[in-house]
Amino acid sequence: MENLILIIEDDKQICEMVRKALVKEGYRVNVAFNGDDGLREFRSKSYDLVILDIMMPKINGIEVLKEIRINHNTPIIMLSAKDSDVDKALGLGFGADDYLSKPFSLIELVARVEANIRRATKYSNTKETNSNTIEIGNIFMDFNSYEIKKNGESIKLTVKEFEILKLLVTNPNIVFTKNKIYERVWKEDAFGEENIINVHIRHIREKIEDDAKNPAIIKTVWGIGYKFDRKE
Repeated sequence: MENLILIIEDDKQICEMVRKALVKEGYRVNVAFNGDDGLREFRSKSYDLVILDIMMPKINGIEVLKEIRINHNTPIIMLSAKDSDVDKALGLGFGADDYLSKPFSLIELVARVEANIRRATKYSNTKETNSNTIEIGNIFMDFNSYEIKKNGESIKLTVKEFEILKLLVTNPNIVFTKNKIYERVWKEDAFGEENIINVHIRHIREKIEDDAKNPAIIKTVWGIGYKFDRKE
């Protein structure tokens, strides 16, 4: 069965343009023109990915994102006419998986849809039974089940957040530049996407660190990037 995608976008012309491009690639697509209808539609079916505009009537995209993330890890690609770090920080900081600025290339959008669905499907279909875990102080990670706990309590990380954390903790004391993190996690070349990494790192720290302002797990190497500082 083809993957089911929901587009929540108040610009009907953009919505139809994106819908046609995705249908041409074999996806099933539903649309909603405001945040309220978008949430109602999302809850009515099992969607494989959501394309979500930030500026919308009734309920804006950030609020829709926050509502979805309460109970779902469905991949979400944010859209915005404002190409600003503020919008990126808001969207990605609350758990979006990707971000595109308007105007955008339909070819790039389709490629990002495909990549996000492929990654999400790989994680949900994981069948490995051998133990593949790591403990870092009060943090426990299971790479097979993509589960993370702090003091025995489950923590919800997005796919990208988990992948970034996994990359760092499985390569202790190695410094990764922001571009290298992006290329390893997103599986594509980095073109000025450093802010995306900054926001994801901040969000991970808020979830796993005892003191996000004085992190003990993910260390900043100023002017270079980040590392997991393991003390032998």
